[in-house]
Amino acid sequence: MLAALQRELDATDNDESVRQCSKMMLTMQHLPVPVIARVQGIATAAGCQLVAMCDLAVASRTARFAVSGVKFGLFCSAPGVAVSRNILRKAAFEMLVTGEFISAEEARACGLINRVAEPEHLDAEVEKLVASIISKPRVAVAMGKELFYRQAELGIAAAYEAAVQTMACNMMDEAALEGVQAFIEKRPPRWPQNAE
Repeated sequence: MLAALQRELDATDNDESVRQCSKMMLTMQHLPVPVIARVQGIATAAGCQLVAMCDLAVASRTARFAVSGVKFGLFCSAPGVAVSRNILRKAAFEMLVTGEFISAEEARACGLINRVAEPEHLDAEVEKLVASIISKPRVAVAMGKELFYRQAELGIAAAYEAAVQTMACNMMDEAALEGVQAFIEKRPPRWPQNAE
């Protein structure tokens, strides 16, 4: 992005660049599987936006996060959308108007990331999270992810209606039937879609 700013571009060029980045961010949200950010080092501007748009995020204790465009006279507008929708409002605004870095612990406290690991244990922590997710039925995870984001944009009554419809469909799925049967029989479930 900074290289693009150094070239002579018109508003249309800038618009298209930001639009493509935004399209990629939205695409991740519509994937049927959780997208996990693994952060080691520094995540600034669009990098911080990417972390915010991922469904889950695990960072090294030494990682740092910022939306620092304001320091260069450029408010991080597009990153601000992702950051403001995924962390505490006042924390997001402070990040956007100061451009200051926050630590991994601060990022976890405000909801930007889920877990913090020592640098040498970062991969193991990500693998632990992945293992927990893939041990669940794919269909339930996909339905849940789709509903999670859809209901967040709705009023409370419409959100509950969406939840009712999703739950009714989910209850008819063979994975849910297997899960209930396994619970009754006091055995681990054998998820049909995960057998591959």
